[in-house]
Amino acid sequence: MKVTEVFDKSLLRQSARAGLLVVIIAALTLEATALVQYYFSRKAIREEATLRAESQLENTKLRILNVVDQAETAVRGSEWIARWCLEYPDSLGAVTRLVVSGNPVIVGSTVAVVPGYYKNAPLFAPYTFKNPETGETALKSLATAEYDYPSQEWFRKPLETGEGYWSEPYIDEGGGDMLMTTYSLPIKDLSGRVAAVLTADISLEWLTDLVGNMKVYPSAFSMMVSREGKIMVSPAETLVMRRTVDDAIATLDDTAALKGINRAMLSGKKGSASFNYEGSKNHVFFAPVERTGWSMSIIVPDSDIYGNVKRVGFMVSILQILGLLMLILLLRGVILSLLKYKNMNDARERMQSELYIASNIQMAMVPKIFPPFPERKDIDMSAAIVPAKEVGGDLYDFYIRDEKLYFCIGDVSGKGVPASLVMAVTRSLFRAESAHEDSPAKVLEAMNNSMAEANENNMFVTFFCGILDLGTGRLRYSNAGHNAPMMLTDHKSFLPVHPNLPLGIMYGMEYQDQETVMEYDDAIFLYTDGLTEAENMNHDLFGEERMDKVLSCRRSAQGHLEAMQEAVSEFVGDAPQSDDLTMLFIHYLSKVHNLVLKNKVEELSRLEGFMDTVAEGCNMDPAMATSINLALEEAVTNVVMYAYPEGTEGEIDIEAKMREDCLQFVISDDGQPFDPTTAPEADITLGADERPIGGLGIFLVRKIMDDIEYRRENGRNRLIMIKHL
Repeated sequence: MKVTEVFDKSLLRQSARAGLLVVIIAALTLEATALVQYYFSRKAIREEATLRAESQLENTKLRILNVVDQAETAVRGSEWIARWCLEYPDSLGAVTRLVVSGNPVIVGSTVAVVPGYYKNAPLFAPYTFKNPETGETALKSLATAEYDYPSQEWFRKPLETGEGYWSEPYIDEGGGDMLMTTYSLPIKDLSGRVAAVLTADISLEWLTDLVGNMKVYPSAFSMMVSREGKIMVSPAETLVMRRTVDDAIATLDDTAALKGINRAMLSGKKGSASFNYEGSKNHVFFAPVERTGWSMSIIVPDSDIYGNVKRVGFMVSILQILGLLMLILLLRGVILSLLKYKNMNDARERMQSELYIASNIQMAMVPKIFPPFPERKDIDMSAAIVPAKEVGGDLYDFYIRDEKLYFCIGDVSGKGVPASLVMAVTRSLFRAESAHEDSPAKVLEAMNNSMAEANENNMFVTFFCGILDLGTGRLRYSNAGHNAPMMLTDHKSFLPVHPNLPLGIMYGMEYQDQETVMEYDDAIFLYTDGLTEAENMNHDLFGEERMDKVLSCRRSAQGHLEAMQEAVSEFVGDAPQSDDLTMLFIHYLSKVHNLVLKNKVEELSRLEGFMDTVAEGCNMDPAMATSINLALEEAVTNVVMYAYPEGTEGEIDIEAKMREDCLQFVISDDGQPFDPTTAPEADITLGADERPIGGLGIFLVRKIMDDIEYRRENGRNRLIMIKHL
């Protein structure tokens, strides 16, 4: 054998060993790479699954709370009516009818009186319910021996706690005859005694579809449980309202883990956990629904979450076997390309999912049903929001509390998801602060301080807040760097506003209240700069002049907004939308007349001219106008004589408001407390010498007017008189 052959064989063996070593190293490297990829892929997919589930739970919770808020608002808004109607039991049925007919989410309502409150009726509970097929309402009584409403949870609990209470879901046999939950609020009479419970029933049939459709993965399913652990929604319909979660899991595998999850849900916690069922691992994500005591959960099989990554791992293993001969660089390049593509695809899908959820949440936060108050004839409203991207930073909101319209409009700096998050926070702060505050400036100050404290990204919001007294037309407002609204009276003009700084820039910023009065047929148009700064292809701006031209024609509130959107669309053409566009139109239609008198007898002569103006405005019969004027003179005379001590000067405010079927007069003064309605009835059968002095004035007022009521509010006497027409 030649030396060269020996050398070649040795080199061949060394090359084979080296090649084998390279193959082994490549295999080990590829395997290690695959394991690292698998670990981080599982981690990323787990985070994505958590985000998808939490987003779905949050979106569903907001939709449920929207229904809950509507029911609570309806009950609390009718609390004062029920309190006054306790004096007139026959009118309590009208209160429940008002709660049901004005609120589409409410299927029934009752005013259940505390047993024994009415001596002649130990049990009294008129119940208005809505026919689910026709939508018509009907009235019946729950005060039956078969129903026994005093023993019901919805009646006992609010009386025990003294607060509003959401009942456990139940099938109301004898009441609504359906699966429902009830919001109950204790009602006190005028003396402060707890006299009844006012309720709103919500059917829970919609929960099955809402919660059951939370499918973040193909094999995932959802459940909802009550505060006592009863199963409210489940894929197994035989369990609904028949079993508790503890009963259902008693025979399953991994009972300890399931009981721990159940305890966390019933305690109102939010989180996630895992458990084994029939040898397979499952993941559960849960979150509470505040105020109701309910808890939602999404159960996802482990295979749904990690099935793709396992399939990718298998494919990578095959590629490793086939590609070992192509060496490590080629295989590494293929793996990196696949990984990059997967990450990009996952990121795109995640972004689209997040934007879709964010858009739904954002649109669900603003009122979007118009007209918003169809039962009211004193106001016509409409609003629209058109984001420049999938989500935006503009907002508007409004609601009515204590016969005052609270409204706002705002524009968050920036666009997209960050702006939408700030928009959601701003709207929530407005609702929270205005719920207990009647000064627009104070509302802005509280909102500004809350936003400035945590404004790490230096985002701000231009904001306008207004409170319109629907009875008097008094408009109080405050501005935070927003565009001045347009007032439409006999002429068009911008509302005078202090510019001030936008919200969120400087902690402790002070804002000022401003005020004006809206007369009948006046309107106010609020907008964001996305309207006036809308650009066409030549970068021309829509501007205030074009906006003014559209507002020149008389239309309904919705008509104004549709015309404005059409004008902007025609002007912009094919140019991309550059900014969010939001508009709010408020048309005031209340007819109110006011008169201010000094507390002097000689001022009474002015009442006749005032009454002539009121009578002319509502085409009143002259004889009726004369009798009402006489009643006004008697009522004002009582104020002059008894509300102010001799020598004290003061003013008496008289307000006349025309409603659909009646004329309401409110006489108010800041004199000493004086309730003329407590005066005893004059006995007109007695002779003038036998009859005691006094009482004839209020007797005359009662005979002329259909209703008379006295209140002492904010240090003022208020006498309310109503005459039906």
